Amino acid sequence: MKPTLALLTVILPFLFFQGCDPIVTEFPPVSNAISYQAKEVVDVPGKDTLLVMTWNIRFGVGRMAWFGDACGERVIATDDEVLTVMEALAAKINELDPDIIFLQEADVESKRTGYLDQVQWLLDHTALNYAAYASMWEAQFIPSDGLGRLNTGNAILSKWEITDAERIQLPLRGDQDALTKLFYLRRNILKTRIALPGKDNFYAVDIHATAFATDDTKKKHLARFKEELDKIVSDGGIFLAGGDLNEIPPGAAKLDYCLEDMCEGESYHQPGDDPEHREGSYFLYFDDENTWLQGLYDTYYPAVAHSDYIADEARYFTHTPDFANLSTDAWDRKIDYLWASDPWVAGSDSTHHEAVTTSDHCPVTAKWVIP
Repeated sequence: MKPTLALLTVILPFLFFQGCDPIVTEFPPVSNAISYQAKEVVDVPGKDTLLVMTWNIRFGVGRMAWFGDACGERVIATDDEVLTVMEALAAKINELDPDIIFLQEADVESKRTGYLDQVQWLLDHTALNYAAYASMWEAQFIPSDGLGRLNTGNAILSKWEITDAERIQLPLRGDQDALTKLFYLRRNILKTRIALPGKDNFYAVDIHATAFATDDTKKKHLARFKEELDKIVSDGGIFLAGGDLNEIPPGAAKLDYCLEDMCEGESYHQPGDDPEHREGSYFLYFDDENTWLQGLYDTYYPAVAHSDYIADEARYFTHTPDFANLSTDAWDRKIDYLWASDPWVAGSDSTHHEAVTTSDHCPVTAKWVIP
């Protein structure tokens, strides 16, 4: 969004009628996350091994060509479309039966998805009992293409009670003008303490790092994520962590996705193109940041070992921007991860390419032995 006269003519009357109510929610550095509980809580005994999942569910619109992604044009999904996707998400979760889930892009009261609280809906339609939610984009009105009211963010779902949950604000993009930044995403880390039977020092941490920044904002997000994990360990805790890092692993063979993700009428890599590469690094060009995850790999345990990824990259791809391709070979890059303070069960990880209609990300699962 650019600070144009047309945009201001939309915003200013709305601000007048809103009076003192903020049009966009801004957050302090650390604040309480929102807690949830399923309508029916089922007692779950203690376990030696947990099945863990991370999944960017794309606010329950599946592979709809949304205007904010790649070359899409749709803005608002129908209630039937959202319900169909939510039922598919719940079916996959129930099939795999994870004990803890890291979600990204869950809508809770957004016009684009019929104001459905997707966190509560998933709790009520799966075997998970508790959840915590941290908004990354909460506004009464987004003045762009009829988007309107929006509230979307990260969530952690658990079979065991979440006793503490905090939202940790991440740095805002530094490459935007003030008006655009006002209405833009405020990404965060969601940090929770979960009451695993017999454990009082177990944490689960969720993140969705920036996608389109052209400056060093993503580097700051990844560093802040690791800093929070370091703090847990230094305080004697253990953790599971997951999320959409919008970053490929070190040593990935392909770094440039400009041509594959180019929309009609765009041009990149041709003489005279300005910019040479498509804006941001979510779709396109990872060359300058290919080592930004190295510290996590060096310090903690990834669910997918780096050596396994390098040996067979396509097996571990988790994302595609291609709305039309619904085959299981549509995935073309890995940007979704699970991490832990202690080892995973060797060979227990799965990248679920079969879940191709439910999101532009597929879920990743792995088993973790509670230390």
